[in-house]
Amino acid sequence: MDYANRKPKQNKRKPSKKKGSSKKTQRGAKPVHDRQPVPWAIVIIAVAIIAGFVYFLVSISGKSEEQANQPEVQAPPADLLPEKSAERWRYIEELESKEVEVDVPEREVGPPKLMQCGSFRQQSDAERLRAQIAMAGLESQVRATEGSNGLWYRVILGPYETKRDAERDRHKLQRNQVFGCAIWNWNID
Repeated sequence: MDYANRKPKQNKRKPSKKKGSSKKTQRGAKPVHDRQPVPWAIVIIAVAIIAGFVYFLVSISGKSEEQANQPEVQAPPADLLPEKSAERWRYIEELESKEVEVDVPEREVGPPKLMQCGSFRQQSDAERLRAQIAMAGLESQVRATEGSNGLWYRVILGPYETKRDAERDRHKLQRNQVFGCAIWNWNID
């Protein structure tokens, strides 16, 4: 049932008007008032708070004038002060003449890295991938390898001296939509 669009029920009974229900006074009855009684305690507390605030403002109003009228404290004469000592920090000159020695360990150069981007049964598929790599600006090779499963055509890049160089080229290939390249510690066949 749709309660939002439902029409309200109309009351069949009409309110009855009784003679004594009006707010006018009847003979011998006290008048009925609509006003609520005034809470005098709240009024007294509010007046006390306002009076306290006014007293506070009056008491601090003369403070700034008293401070302005006070004579300023004069500094002692210069002949009573001790002489300014020479700068005792010499680190600026010392740092300028220092040399920093850093002990950098040499990186161990491992075997050369090769990156293989594909291995295919058909040489035409390997050449297609090699052309796609050439379009990315890198040079690759197609190598035929005889394995236990038969003849395979591998598309490889490298050799790279460090893995970082190989990773740089792999990211370049990924930006050119060539995925699946793996970096291996291989020797050139």
